[in-house]
Amino acid sequence: MSSTTFLPSYTAGIDAYTKIDSICLAYGRTAVVIGGKTALQKAKNDLSDALTDSQLKITGFIWFGGNATHKNIDKLIRDPSVYDADMIFAVGGGRAVDTAKATADKLHKPVFTFPTIASNCAAVTSLCILYNDDGTFGEFYFGRQPAIHAFINTKIIAEAPLMYLRAGIGDALSKQYEAGFNSRNDQLHHENELGIQISRNCSQLLLKYGLPALKAAMSHTISTDFEQVVLTIIINTGLVSVLVDNRYNSSMAHAVYIARTQLPGCEKHMHGEIVAYGVLFLLTMDEQITERNKVYDFNKQVGLPLCLSDITVDTGYKEKFTTLIGQDKYIPYAPYPIDIAKIRTSIDALEKYHQLQIY
Repeated sequence: MSSTTFLPSYTAGIDAYTKIDSICLAYGRTAVVIGGKTALQKAKNDLSDALTDSQLKITGFIWFGGNATHKNIDKLIRDPSVYDADMIFAVGGGRAVDTAKATADKLHKPVFTFPTIASNCAAVTSLCILYNDDGTFGEFYFGRQPAIHAFINTKIIAEAPLMYLRAGIGDALSKQYEAGFNSRNDQLHHENELGIQISRNCSQLLLKYGLPALKAAMSHTISTDFEQVVLTIIINTGLVSVLVDNRYNSSMAHAVYIARTQLPGCEKHMHGEIVAYGVLFLLTMDEQITERNKVYDFNKQVGLPLCLSDITVDTGYKEKFTTLIGQDKYIPYAPYPIDIAKIRTSIDALEKYHQLQIY
């Protein structure tokens, strides 16, 4: 039986938007832009300027609704300016981009992405993370294919608040460890094997370039380190997401995130921050202690979570948090049985290690 894989393509650099006309014009003459409020402000002038002399026209700039939910997607689908446009431009961070991607998928329209922050790989994946109306995790929605092309304007990303790049590093740190963990005992077909091979250097690149990249971003400098980290977050991890089955994409670090969304106060933390704690938890549970300590030291240097209190899970919610992690639907794909007792022991071991580092 044949299989078809659509791989993402991208343009990256301070002049990335100058390529819009030559790449997008083949798909129509009108584009509607969907994104976050701040993202639309940041990208609007650059997008408009890039298309000044083009036959491709932007017919509207539309706020995505504030969260990636079916309610907001349905609202966009019914919007005449969205329905009538030849293509959709998805502008912003993960939730805005995922909303626009899912909208385009449901309308069978080509979608192009314009990330304005480097907080995740949403710009190049077919996966959309959708939430319930109350903000809790809803579902993984898989589009038919990734965006046709991503335009990564490094100048706009360098001007974004530092917390987004930091969270992007935290999220991308998980890819190498989660994919390697869940695929450990499996015989992989070509696409999965290719994805796993790409994943094997994701974390190492971030550990090498992450700190200098953040220092460059503090002064809005587009250094080589900064570019390495931005493209690792968006492209390397995105390629893995496209190529591997989702049982390899999501493992215990993201089980921690999904569990945390179901407890009060999750809105205080970005996705990647919680996942960064989840990486420490995964490495502790898997007894990769040397690697865990390396990531712990890195997290400490760059300001990512180290313990439960850093993701505001207090003693009163610890047991529920543990139980929710144990309910993750991808646990059966782990290379060995994981039960509540093992999760609890691993959380306690990480807390104990953290206490030893601060005294």
